[in-house]
Amino acid sequence: MKFGQSQPAHRVEDHRFLTGQGRYVDDIAPKNALRAWFLRSDRAHADITLLDVSAARTAPGVHLVLTAQDLRAAGVDIGMRFSRVANRDGSRGAAPPRPVLADGRVRFVGEAMALIVADSIDAARDAADLIALDMDERPVTLSLHPGGPEIHPEAPANRAFDFGIGHEAETAAALATAAHVVTLEVIHNRVIVNPMEPRGAWAEFQDGRLHLCVNGQGVWTQKRELARMLGLPEDAVRVTNPDVGGGFGMKAMTYPEYVVLAQAARLLGRPVRWMAERGEGMLTDNAGRDLIARAEMGFDAALRITGYRVTVLSNLGAYNSQYGQPIQSELFSKVLTGLYDIPHAWLNSIGTFTNTAPVDAYRGAGRPEAILTIERVMDEAARQLGADPFDLRRRNFITTFPHRTVTDQFIDVGDFHRVLARAEVEGDVAGFPERRKSSANKGLLRGLGLATYIESILGDDVETARITLDEGGGATLYVGTQSNGQGHETVYARMLSDMTGIPVEAIRVVQGDSDLITKGGGTGGSRSVTVQGTATRATVHRMVDQFLPFLSQDLGLEGLRFSDQTFGAPGSNLRLTLAEAADLARRKGRADLCDGSATIKLEGRSFPNGAHLAEVEIDPETGACRVDRYTVVDDFGTLIAPELAIGQVHGGIAQGLGQAVMEDAIHDENGQLLTASFMDYAMPRADDLPFISFTSEPVPSILNPFGMKGCGEAGTVGALGAISNAVRDALAPAGVARVDMPFTPQRIWQWLQDAK
Repeated sequence: MKFGQSQPAHRVEDHRFLTGQGRYVDDIAPKNALRAWFLRSDRAHADITLLDVSAARTAPGVHLVLTAQDLRAAGVDIGMRFSRVANRDGSRGAAPPRPVLADGRVRFVGEAMALIVADSIDAARDAADLIALDMDERPVTLSLHPGGPEIHPEAPANRAFDFGIGHEAETAAALATAAHVVTLEVIHNRVIVNPMEPRGAWAEFQDGRLHLCVNGQGVWTQKRELARMLGLPEDAVRVTNPDVGGGFGMKAMTYPEYVVLAQAARLLGRPVRWMAERGEGMLTDNAGRDLIARAEMGFDAALRITGYRVTVLSNLGAYNSQYGQPIQSELFSKVLTGLYDIPHAWLNSIGTFTNTAPVDAYRGAGRPEAILTIERVMDEAARQLGADPFDLRRRNFITTFPHRTVTDQFIDVGDFHRVLARAEVEGDVAGFPERRKSSANKGLLRGLGLATYIESILGDDVETARITLDEGGGATLYVGTQSNGQGHETVYARMLSDMTGIPVEAIRVVQGDSDLITKGGGTGGSRSVTVQGTATRATVHRMVDQFLPFLSQDLGLEGLRFSDQTFGAPGSNLRLTLAEAADLARRKGRADLCDGSATIKLEGRSFPNGAHLAEVEIDPETGACRVDRYTVVDDFGTLIAPELAIGQVHGGIAQGLGQAVMEDAIHDENGQLLTASFMDYAMPRADDLPFISFTSEPVPSILNPFGMKGCGEAGTVGALGAISNAVRDALAPAGVARVDMPFTPQRIWQWLQDAK
């Protein structure tokens, strides 16, 4: 084959991105689109006693003003979808409604109360100043613990859910009889996603159909919700998703603004566009993390784990979301016992509502929290029990596969010992004592942190692909996933080229259009290449199977088959490429053979895993912490495009380093976000990152035809634990017994002073 798996590939997207030819949502809005501005609450919790928009409606340049009352009067279902889980007592989690515009009460700073549509943003802002608004403030709740002033009558004590999974009684018994029990509380600081491109959308109505263009992570959820809330048949709704400047899971959800924009466009008969400002996004984007995990781990005399119990207090923010509520309960359980051979485990996850942000739904799919918690307590156990942290992990690794965990997760393959051994070599662990001594000679504290991790690719396990063989020898591949900058166009074109022999440059990848492909799962949970590649392969096989009888009859050949990217038969020198076969089919009136589609369901989830090693240097005089070395060894199974995988790992580590060292979303006692700009909210820069050593140690999955395992979130999953453990290791000789993210200079300096 001209190309092979795991060979270098240049990103085909980059030329248009780097030359200013990207098609982002705000770049391609219709020229005649009106501008939208949302009036947002400056209070965290208050009753709206007056919202008079009459003066705004007559302001210069204003075309429309909408409130919740207007939407309801027009027949719009203003309630957003949300998810619920079963509580431990068998009841269902709380189900407070979330209106797309505040309906009598606001519950977080930034909640939208009205939409103003005008000729310009300035005109809309000026009109917003004319709105007469009075609010009676209510008490604010910020605690992660149940209780306090009530936010929703549907959620007594502000409890969203009380979920449990695992073996509660057996775990309690195992901990009670363990030779050693190590307990650790881990605080997961709240982070703001801050994609390069803020959220935005525009909507238009043409010939009775709605078209919403949005910078999300897929189009089908948006399509279904728009149809439901606006009372439209689904075939009257088209959603497109152009180039996206970062999603990180946060853009996968539906948001209130999109429905309101669509209704405005329907009423006005003109396109309406909206683009969030940076501060607006910081207030209204779904936030991340923000939980406290109390972990207990029991060991026998040989330091084998006998039981693991975690109690999680999780902040749901002001409302449920379509994805938010079960995320801790479901995903913590998926990786709770996936790396170590733990006979008894129990998770109790309690979610609470607070007046902090719209929804705390984005958590990097939940894996970073679970891995950080278990790796921190594993590291603390090694310290308290006088064990080597590498050896303690080796004693407890799962070694036989396939393996089914106590939380019923099926892991097909893995070799955790091999991965860790490679990390020790690549990270030069043997040379660490000398590096620590060298740092000490400079008056610096050096620490080494290890984190081993496992995650499961998540999201929808069903995906569809469609391929059209175009005249001239090219092909168009329609996909159900959505790139947010990962390089999907490159990897999908390359995979199709490997299967068919069609040159990469002759393949066009189409994504993000609900009219062009009937169903798709979008992007999230490291699912894209595995599920979309499998769907593409199935489509090629189906098309080949349909071509074979046609070609056999037309060419008069028996035993025809498709091999090495060509059709041929034993005893015949005749060879046809797929493109040549498509030309023949069109000439013979069988153009139907040139358009194929297939939908697949993965046989099971795959489990990428790896080992991260971080070394930090800390200046005890200032508290400044610098990540000096970083080594990662990953088992992603088969790598289709190594450069793209490495880029994903580097970006994930940068994201994890940001949370570990500097990022922190802080609210005051009134629920006001104090870190609502880049003046106050720190983000990692290039000079904050060390050189990152990446090594692949693959054990191909047996649950998909390519042997892939996914890699999109692996960098973040491992980075939090590795950096946290490195900081703990660096500060331990100075007497610091507890560390919590973020490791800012002020916090580290204060810990050192307290230890003195």
